[in-house]
Parts: sequence; C-alpha cells; structure tokens
Amino acid sequence: MAERTVGEAIRDAAERLAGSSDTARLDAEVLMAHALGCSRSSMLLSRMRDPAPKGFAALVDRRAEHEPVAYVTGHQEFFGLPFIVGPDVLIPRGDSEVLVEAALAARPDARTVLDCGTGSGALLLAVLANLPEAQGVGIDRSPGARVVATANADALGLGARARIVEADWHAPGWDDALDGPFDLILANPPYVETTVALDRSVAAYEPAEALYSGEDGLDDYRILVPQLPRLLSANGVALVEIGYRQAASVAAIGQEAGLSSRLHRDLGNRPRVLEFSTAA
Repeated sequence: MAERTVGEAIRDAAERLAGSSDTARLDAEVLMAHALGCSRSSMLLSRMRDPAPKGFAALVDRRAEHEPVAYVTGHQEFFGLPFIVGPDVLIPRGDSEVLVEAALAARPDARTVLDCGTGSGALLLAVLANLPEAQGVGIDRSPGARVVATANADALGLGARARIVEADWHAPGWDDALDGPFDLILANPPYVETTVALDRSVAAYEPAEALYSGEDGLDDYRILVPQLPRLLSANGVALVEIGYRQAASVAAIGQEAGLSSRLHRDLGNRPRVLEFSTAA
C-alpha cells in the first residue's frame, strides 16, 4: 500500500476531528506542520505531496480527545510573539490582546510593569517587547507557571528585563519584595463561576486554579482590585481582564477602592478589560 501523502493525511484527520472541533481542518493543518517541523504556509505551498510523517497520527489522537492544539504542539502565538505553553498555564487568547493594546496606549512611557498571575508571561512579555525601556515583574503562585514564564522571557530575549517571582495576592505582604510602585499593572485573574460548565478542551486540560473564582466569579477581584491603589505610581494605570458580564460588578469594586474605570471591548464587541486609575 502506498504511503499517504501529507495532503491525504490532513484530509483524513480533518474528517476524524470534525466531531470534536469546530476548526477541524485548521487543527489538522497546524498539527501536520508541527509534525513536519515547518510553518503551515510552507507546508501548504510545498509539502502537500510529501509522505506523511509517522508522528502525525499520535498528535491527531490527542486532539481527538479534546486536548487543545496549543498543548499538543507546546506553542501559541500571542501579540505576534511565539510562546511556550503547557498544562501549567492558560493558553493565551486573542481576546486578551486588547489588554496589551490598552496598556501600551495608556502608558507608552511606562518604565515599571507588574503582571499579576503571569501564567505563561504572555501579557507581561508582550508589553515589555513594545516598551524597550521598561522593566517588569511577573508574579504567580504556581511553580509550573513560573518555569514556563521564565522560559518564555529567555526565549524572547527579555530575561534581563522580566523578573518572574513567587507571590500570591491572597497572602499578607505578598508585594513586599516587588519594588513598586508600578506605572502599569496587568492582570488576568481567575473569573469563571464555579458552577459554569466549560468546554471539555478547557475544563479537562487548562489549570482550574487559573480559571475559577467563586460562585459569582468575583472572588479574586474582591481581593486584588482594592490593593491596586497602593501598587500604582502617581499616574499609574491598571488593566484588568474581566468576564463579559462582569464589567459593572468589577468597576464597582474599583470605585469602592477609589479607582476610576474605563471599559475596553474585544473584537467581538464584548466587555473585556477595565482600565483603572486613581485619577478623578
């Protein structure tokens, strides 16, 4: 029997994945490019008649079990940068790029940046990559996340400007060694209600401690947001990602802490980020 070509293997994989993914063809192409060790565009242009690599089937098996493509390949692009990802960190989403854009627009002169719950380091490192004079600190309570964030900082050539440290905003004195205040604070805290049934690819694979935050999804905002004023520099700004139904509630928490807020929407016009400042 003749070996299947890359094109044939992609077609068969897309058919198999149709029951577990809304982007079955794209998933198959991305997995094949990963198996070949080339870019998807290069594969589509010049490799479709090549013999399919033997390792491709195992990748498809993993995706058929709803494992996210980013975890299968170990990489995810965010804000035009390549990031290492794995099950210790959330996969960076395109919707979160709104937070980076808002941060760069709010304080293009920022010199100090704090990322609360840095995970893969995507928010912090995307901001630092666009602010060459800035220094940043990324905090996370997860040892695995800190390993991933450090690896990403080094891979992107930002290790000298990004310090990844252990800290948990639930603990007293968690910010004592952070060398604040900060011109920019970034945060994508857990905000999913514990009663929500998430898609299997999220619930079964992404870290629960980075997703869930109480029955109404607001527990971490109630702890972190009131601490922002003492962490911000005189003209500092905090950008906090929110669930699409949480804008009013989180803004109210900020108002009680003396913070004014401005809402930013994502590409789907959903509420996505609150920009907090101490300015009236």
